[in-house]
Amino acid sequence: MRETQEDDYEDYVPRVRADRRGSRPRTKDRPAHSDAAVGFVVGVDRGRYRVVIEPLSPESAPVTCTRARELRRESIVVGDRVDCVGDTSGDEGTLARIVRIHPRTTVLRRSGDDTDTLERIIVANADQLLMVVATISPEPRLRLIDRYVVAALEAGLTPVMCVTKTDLHPATELREYAEALDVHIVERSVDKPALSELHALLTGHTTVLVGHSGVGKSTLVNDLAPGSNRAVGHVNEVTGRGRHTSSSSVALALEDGGWIIDTPGVRSFGLGHISADSLLAGFPDLSELTASCPKACSHEAGSGECALEQALASGSFDTHLTARAQSLQRLMAALHHSTAHD
Repeated sequence: MRETQEDDYEDYVPRVRADRRGSRPRTKDRPAHSDAAVGFVVGVDRGRYRVVIEPLSPESAPVTCTRARELRRESIVVGDRVDCVGDTSGDEGTLARIVRIHPRTTVLRRSGDDTDTLERIIVANADQLLMVVATISPEPRLRLIDRYVVAALEAGLTPVMCVTKTDLHPATELREYAEALDVHIVERSVDKPALSELHALLTGHTTVLVGHSGVGKSTLVNDLAPGSNRAVGHVNEVTGRGRHTSSSSVALALEDGGWIIDTPGVRSFGLGHISADSLLAGFPDLSELTASCPKACSHEAGSGECALEQALASGSFDTHLTARAQSLQRLMAALHHSTAHD
């Protein structure tokens, strides 16, 4: 092999790499996107957003969108009104981009449990919360209803109730409980699905549906929005628990106007992010008693000077008020426990 000679390098010219960054400095100014289309987020799935472009109608096909880089730290949830740019035709294979989130009028939140102060946004811009509760299989959980009401009032939503499976068991207890809460109630069975009454209640509103797994929420959604094809589960005969059939929230248009937002079934509804004042506001039927308590009263069980505790000890409450008072005591105790460990 020939040895390399110095003459071999005489004509060598070093290659100068072009500056790929360019000479123009980066700017933080973003496009105004004045021609952006306004849309309504109807579904979220693994970084993709399904958006119906205004004007909204049941026939509108959703557009698939990604989020703009400047929104990477912002949460986008079902119910959000957003500005979209790009291909908003909704044709197969097209992709638009969400560049702005409009200010939210309401936000419904929950936490993982009562000790978790990290809130999770469920939906935005709703004005009603429809609690779906079964009379039996699974058994109604009054304390879960209390939690729904507290979360709804804290978010500025009107709570309403739909009781299912009234053909299997009377709705007397739930009817009395709803009346005590001053919550509008609709009873539903196989023979009497109450669709006209439900449509009258929901038309023109954006309503979030919440409920324990197995209460018949997906069946209700399929009746209210034909063609939605929400999966229907069953209740385990041994445990009495339902199987989760909805894995994510989705907004569905009603034929006469308005939207229903189906959410995944839950077995718990944490209120760790709720303040003491918001908790008390969720129990208006007990407000006269709690207002008469000493200043800074904890309203927990065992608080001797608490008017709530005194009323419970005297037996002056009926069955429903007793359950409500005990529910408030438990929630206040969980709140004080979580704040003590912050």
